[in-house]
Amino acid sequence: MSDETITNESDTFEIGDTTVHRLGFGAMRITGEDIIGAPDDEDTAREVVRHAVDCGVDLIDTADSYGPAVSERLIGEAIGDPDDVLVATKAGLLRNDDGDWIAHGDPDYIRNQVLTSLDRLQADTIDLYQFHRPDDDTPFEDSVATFAELKDEGFVDEVGVSNVSAEQLDQAREQVEVATVQNRYNLNDRGSREVLEICEDEDIGFIPWAPIDGDDLDEHGDLLDEIADEHDATRRQVALAWLLERADVMLPIPGTSDPDHLESNVAATQLSLSDDEVQRLTEAAD
Repeated sequence: MSDETITNESDTFEIGDTTVHRLGFGAMRITGEDIIGAPDDEDTAREVVRHAVDCGVDLIDTADSYGPAVSERLIGEAIGDPDDVLVATKAGLLRNDDGDWIAHGDPDYIRNQVLTSLDRLQADTIDLYQFHRPDDDTPFEDSVATFAELKDEGFVDEVGVSNVSAEQLDQAREQVEVATVQNRYNLNDRGSREVLEICEDEDIGFIPWAPIDGDDLDEHGDLLDEIADEHDATRRQVALAWLLERADVMLPIPGTSDPDHLESNVAATQLSLSDDEVQRLTEAAD
C-alpha cells in the first residue's frame, strides 16, 4: 500500500437519491478460498474495505451468498452503515461447501435474508437490494414482487436485479422501479449488450460483474499491452478505463482482497484514453 492515498476520480451517478462515484468495489474476494468461509486474515479484509472508502470509493457491492454471510459481516464490522457510502447486497443464491451457486428466489427466503443482511451489515435499511439470479423453480414475478414489497415496507431503499435478460428487465420494471442491473460484461464478453442499451436509455445503473476477468483480458492481450504501454498502465487499468468510457451508466466494481491491488484499480480512474483507443477496444469484440 502506498504512502499517498490514491483518489477515485471517476464521474458520478445517481442511484435513487444517492450520488456515487462510478468506480465501486466488489467485496466477493474478501472471503475465504473459492468464496467459502472466512479469509485467513480478517483484519486485512476489513482494512481493504476501509481503505476503499479512504480512496473515495462510495459504492460497495456484496451478497449474502459470499462466504456465505462472511463478506457482509466483514463490511459491517469495517465501516458500519455510513451515510456517505452506498452498500449494495444481493439475495437469491444459495452457496454450499461444494462451491455450487444454487438459485433460490422463494419470497419467504428473500424476506428472511433481508433481516440477516441488515444484521450483518449493521444497517437500519439496505441501500440497494438486488435479486441475485432468476430461479426456474419460482416465478420471476413473485421474486421481484417481494423486493418491491420490501422497498414499500422500508427494509430497502432501492431495488436492483442481476443476471437478467432484456425481457426479464422489462418484467421487473413493471413491478418496481429498478435502480440497477448487475450482469456479466467486460472487454471480451458483451453478451448483455441489449440490457446495457436499455439501461442507457432509461438511466439505470449497469454494474458489470467480472469487469476485468483475466481470461477475457488475455483474448485481447496484444491490444491491451500496446495501449497500456502508452499510458504506463496495466492491462487491468486499461480494461477498467474502457468500461468507464463505454457508457455513462456503467458502474464497474472490481474486487480484490489486497490493498495494493485495490489502489491499482482505483488509479484506473485517472487514466485518460484517447477516442481512438476507446474505439479500438470497443471494436475488439464487437
